[in-house]
Amino acid sequence: MIDRNSTTEELAAYLHELRLKTKMNRREFAEYFGIPLRTVEEWEAGRRRIQDYLLRLIEYKLYMEGMI
Repeated sequence: MIDRNSTTEELAAYLHELRLKTKMNRREFAEYFGIPLRTVEEWEAGRRRIQDYLLRLIEYKLYMEGMI
């Protein structure tokens, strides 16, 4: 479960897990959400912290569209 107390590494791992479930590569994932590719790369590498609310929104959209 993700929350405000999750570490950057935990959030990065969860984002990576979500992306793998969609069977999209980083470029496809970034384009699908309208997020710059570099940002997705930085999030997954743990060099930048994705906000927990944004990760929950990504998860929600994927769930509602039947992708996960």
